[in-house]
Amino acid sequence: MSQNRNQHEYFQKAAMYDLLANYYKYTDPNKHIAYYQQHLQNINLALQTMRTNMTQSATHPAKIRFVQASFDTPNVDIYVNGTKVLKDFPYKEVSNYLSLHAGKYQIDIYPAGNMVSTILSRKVVVEPGKHYTLITAGSADKLKWVVLEDNLRIPRGETKVRFIHLSPDASAVDIAVKNGDVIFPQVSFRHATGYLGLSPMIVNLEARAAGTTDAVLTMPPIQFKPNEGYSILMIGSVKGEPALEAFVING
Repeated sequence: MSQNRNQHEYFQKAAMYDLLANYYKYTDPNKHIAYYQQHLQNINLALQTMRTNMTQSATHPAKIRFVQASFDTPNVDIYVNGTKVLKDFPYKEVSNYLSLHAGKYQIDIYPAGNMVSTILSRKVVVEPGKHYTLITAGSADKLKWVVLEDNLRIPRGETKVRFIHLSPDASAVDIAVKNGDVIFPQVSFRHATGYLGLSPMIVNLEARAAGTTDAVLTMPPIQFKPNEGYSILMIGSVKGEPALEAFVING
């Protein structure tokens, strides 16, 4: 349960106990006092949670980054709460992480240099100390956000990887070692797998039509280095241009 939810519930309980205390104020003094004490206790818990949230937000900011994975969407400007944070952001671009206080943010995308009507809008809630990747996915007329939480913790000397399906005209795929076993089954468009921990190595992977041995994408050898995490993004088009490809990013 999040700190924000706890805070909300404490305030709700405080209001309920205040009503009960007032109800018994003149008919049952003992119940009045007991309910009023419960009211004060929950007010104090709510205020304590609020102070904790403020401290965590200040000392452990959330971090977000953006990836443009829609191949037929022209370059965009990205705004957070009305402030432009990325200008002329192109396809296959990955931003650095942006630090934010924990809370709710309005994320808007506009055509580059044209702040008339948004291409895509969404409210995003970020928690203190967490990292997020926000990806634009789909064709330009059906653009959607894919919002992922990044887990950057890696056991010392190990590596890890996840897979994200971002090709709008590709059916579900199995990600497998070339001529070997499936490691991520049945991954559909705009879905991401969990992270898989590995020993550092060079791996040859392929994307197969789900449930078959038919490869729709053969990836070049990928080197997974120690103490680093990776996301493999399947982008592009099965039927047109740009062609389907694996786009590997850190994190």
